[in-house]
Amino acid sequence: MKWDRGEWASTVGSIGVALLIAGYVRYTRQGELLTLGKVLLIGGGVFILAAIVLGFRGILAFFSLRSSQLGTNTTILTLAVIVILGLLNFAGNRHHKRFDLTTEKIHTLSDQTRQIVRGLQKDVTIVRFDKMADPSVNDMMDEYRDLSPHFKFRNVDPDEKPEVVKQYGATHKGDVIAASGSRTEHIEPGPEGSIGEQDITSAILKVTRDKLKTVCFITDHGERSLTDQAGEGYSQVDQELKRENYNVRPVDLVSESAIPPECDVVAIAGPTQAFFPQEESLVTKYLDAGGKVFLLVDPEKDPKLDDLLAAWNINLGKNLVIDASGIGRLFQTGPTFPVVLDYGSSTITKDFGHTMTIFPNARTVTIADRGKTDPQSVELLKTSARSFTTPGLKKGQVEISYDPKTGTAGPLSLGVAASWKKGDSSARLVVIGNSAFAANQWIAVQRNGDLFFNTINWLAQDENLISIRPKPPTNRRVTLSEAQAIWLHWFDLLILPGLFILSGVYIWWKRR
Repeated sequence: MKWDRGEWASTVGSIGVALLIAGYVRYTRQGELLTLGKVLLIGGGVFILAAIVLGFRGILAFFSLRSSQLGTNTTILTLAVIVILGLLNFAGNRHHKRFDLTTEKIHTLSDQTRQIVRGLQKDVTIVRFDKMADPSVNDMMDEYRDLSPHFKFRNVDPDEKPEVVKQYGATHKGDVIAASGSRTEHIEPGPEGSIGEQDITSAILKVTRDKLKTVCFITDHGERSLTDQAGEGYSQVDQELKRENYNVRPVDLVSESAIPPECDVVAIAGPTQAFFPQEESLVTKYLDAGGKVFLLVDPEKDPKLDDLLAAWNINLGKNLVIDASGIGRLFQTGPTFPVVLDYGSSTITKDFGHTMTIFPNARTVTIADRGKTDPQSVELLKTSARSFTTPGLKKGQVEISYDPKTGTAGPLSLGVAASWKKGDSSARLVVIGNSAFAANQWIAVQRNGDLFFNTINWLAQDENLISIRPKPPTNRRVTLSEAQAIWLHWFDLLILPGLFILSGVYIWWKRR
C-alpha cells in the first residue's frame, strides 16, 4: 500500500503531538526540564513542522473551501479563548492567591517565615534530590518564592545530574539541602518523615546568618532545666532556640569570675534559691557593659537581686496575682492563672493583637518610678480589670477575695522591658513575674512561646526574627472501633454505590 503526502503528514503530525504531550508530562512530574524532556519537546516540534511541510498543499486546498473558511473563524475564536485562558493562568501562577480555611492556617506561611524570607539580602537555593517531584513540597516552595527574588528552588534528578549531587554534597535520594554562597545545610525531615516550614526556615537562617549568637542560661539556683522533658522543664525552649540558629549553653556563676563574653543574652529562668552577692555583682557588671538579661521569677521566690532591679527602676512584687475574670476556664485553669490580653507598646508584643498569654502563678513586675527617663521602660503585660493581688494563699484555701488593705486591684503589670544606653552600647533587661509560661506544658498555649522567643530575639537585637511562629496542627484523626471500621467499609463498597444504582433504575423506570 502506497501512502500519499496527506497520509504521511497526518502520521508525522500525530507523532509530533504525542512527543510534545510526553515531554510536557515528564516536565510536570519532574519539576525540571531535563535532557530527555528537552529531546521529546524538540522532537515533537520538528515532527509537527515536517507534517506542515508535507501537507502544505492539502492545507491550502482545505482552507479554500467555504465550509473550511467558516470553520476557520470558529477555530480562530477558540484559539483566542485558549490564549486568553493561558495568559490568565500564567498571571495566576506568577501572582497567585490561596485561601487557607484550616484553623491553624497550616497551609499558610507564618509571619516569622515571611519576615525572614522577605528580608533576605543574599541568594538562597533549596535543592531537593529526587527523580520525581513532590507536589506538596513544590506548593510550599512556590509560597517561599513569592516572598523574595533571592529565594530559589530546584528539584534535581541525581541520576541525570551527578555533578549537582557532588556540588551540594547530597548522599541519599530525597536529600533536601539549603545553600547560600559556599555554605550548605542538610535539612533533616521531621518525625513524620516530611520536610516542614520550620525546617526550611531554620536552614535559611543557618546559611545566611554571619554570626551564631549564644544564649546563656544561669544554673545552680534551682532554675528550670534545658534537658528536662517533663512538663515543668525547658527542653522545648532549648530545641526552638537551636532551630532559630542560637547556641545554647549553661553558665555556673559560682565557678565563673565573669559572665563569658560570648553570651549575647543571659537568661535566669525561675530561680528557687538566692543569688550570692558576688553573683549579683557579676550580672550587674555584665549589664553595665551593655549586656542583655532575661529574668523570670515566680511568686514566693526571692532571688536576692533587689539592688540590680532597683538600679533598673523595676519593682518585683511580693504577691500573687488573682484573675477573677473567668477567662482561665478556657484553659481549664483557676483564678491563680492570670490571662493577659493587653500588651504594652513594644517590639516584643507588636503582633499579638487581642491574642492571649497565660501565666501559671504569677507576681507583679512594675516600673518603680515612672518619672525617671533612664532606663527607657515599658510594662509589657497587663491583666484584666477584674484581677487583684494577694500576699499569698494558705494551704487548702478555696475562697479568694480582694482585700484593699493587703492587695492591689487590676489591671496589673506582669512584666517590664527596659533598655539603657551604657557607653557605646545599649543594655537591655526584661523581667517577667513567672517562668512556668515557657515550660514544656504551657509553651505551646496561645502566644506563650512567641512571648518567650520574641523576648530573646529583642534582647539579642535580632528584631527581624520577632514575629508569630507557626503552630503545630491540631490532631483531628478519628479513631474507629473494629465494628465501626467494618460498617464503614461495607457502606463505601456496597450501600453507597447501591443507592446510586437504585436511584438510576427508579428514574429510568419512571421515564420509560
